[in-house]
Amino acid sequence: MRVLAILLLNLVIVSLPALSQEKGGRYNAITSGVAWFDQNNKEINAHGACIVKEGDRYYLFGEYKSDTSNAFTGFSCYSSTDLVNWTFENVVLPQQKAGLLGPDRVGERVKVMKCPSTGEFVMYMHCDDMGYKDPHVGYATCKTISGDYQFHGDLLLDGKYLKRWDLGTFQDSDGKGYVLTHEGFIYELADDYKSVNRIVVSDMAHGGESPAMFRANGYYFWLFSNKTSWERNDNYYLVSKSLEGSWINKGNFAPIGSLTWNSQSSFVLPVVGKGDTLNMYMGDRWSYPKQGSAGTYVWQPITVTGDEMSIPVFQGSWSFDRHSQWLPIKTDMKSVKKDARCIGNWSMGGNVFKSNEKGAQISVPFKGSRISVKGLSNNTSGYASVVLKNGQNEEVLNTIVDFYSLYENSSLKFNSPVLAQDNYTLTIEVLGEHPAWSDKRKSDYGSTDNYIIIEDIYIK
Repeated sequence: MRVLAILLLNLVIVSLPALSQEKGGRYNAITSGVAWFDQNNKEINAHGACIVKEGDRYYLFGEYKSDTSNAFTGFSCYSSTDLVNWTFENVVLPQQKAGLLGPDRVGERVKVMKCPSTGEFVMYMHCDDMGYKDPHVGYATCKTISGDYQFHGDLLLDGKYLKRWDLGTFQDSDGKGYVLTHEGFIYELADDYKSVNRIVVSDMAHGGESPAMFRANGYYFWLFSNKTSWERNDNYYLVSKSLEGSWINKGNFAPIGSLTWNSQSSFVLPVVGKGDTLNMYMGDRWSYPKQGSAGTYVWQPITVTGDEMSIPVFQGSWSFDRHSQWLPIKTDMKSVKKDARCIGNWSMGGNVFKSNEKGAQISVPFKGSRISVKGLSNNTSGYASVVLKNGQNEEVLNTIVDFYSLYENSSLKFNSPVLAQDNYTLTIEVLGEHPAWSDKRKSDYGSTDNYIIIEDIYIK
């Protein structure tokens, strides 16, 4: 089923405390499906992520991916006061010299919780070999949230390691911690969060992976994706009044065919405001093999009514007010597509720029402080290089954008932060590459060509 994502090209004023940026610009909205840049104008590289709030700051943990291999390189940490502007803190757990997270190993789905009984921060992750045939649940600890975590190896239940892979975590209101895994397992952690007390439920979601959980209206909501490798699919959820069950499968929480707005579930963050809480869905838009630069994030407000949850409409750009309500507002950016200069072979059918020729470029000179690119994605789309230079010909931003989507949709592909007013030039170049891969079942996924389709370019 073809679903066109409803894109709101909007900017909103964030009423949460401002976060100073060192070299980069500022954002005033969460914009899904585009690269986000930190204080140094580097892509925020935190995939399969979670967020922990400590004091007045939020800390984002995720997989620090490369563009050349799926091997573990480290887990990253970023901080923010507004969930919009992020500062790179540290690679809090790097590749180990040997063992479960050593060279040529996989480290994924990093999740962190603060243990109430010890005050330590405990990190959990899926460890594996490159063929995904040696799964373990590992853990690490640190006394400070963004410090250097010490890896301890396997999380044990009755002295045995957990032979599980995709995982999530959930911390209940009574302080008890839980590890969630694929296929629908819930493991209750010991008081120090460093071992497992018991299995709460098992095999509740056969075929489900990338679990996440939150609680609202007296119900537990348990999210899963289906197994389609790096490809997106229609995620679903279970609901129960108790962790022990009974759990009821309620089906998809985004429109069928939207592939969960082109994302895979990773985490749900309760954002507590003045007398209200908004639960924010955090998903990944994976981009294999260029995960580090081209993989992006889909963060959306969840609607909860009774025992049902949904993300009925894709919010392109949105933010919170002081009560944790979300606010979309349309932008006043203007189109400058007519000023684009083309190099190489670009067709202009249907009022769009379209090319699959490696090295073909579109350059747009402009005076302003912000630029965005809207494009069309489908199953023949590929990668583009996007470079922004200032009036002194200095590189300000440099990233790779993935235009691929299994279903055709029109959406924002690039969105710069608000920068200093200047004369800039944005250059979009066809790389002549596309995301494509085979999973361990030898199924083929991804694009079949290298097309880049530009629908419009906006500045402010």
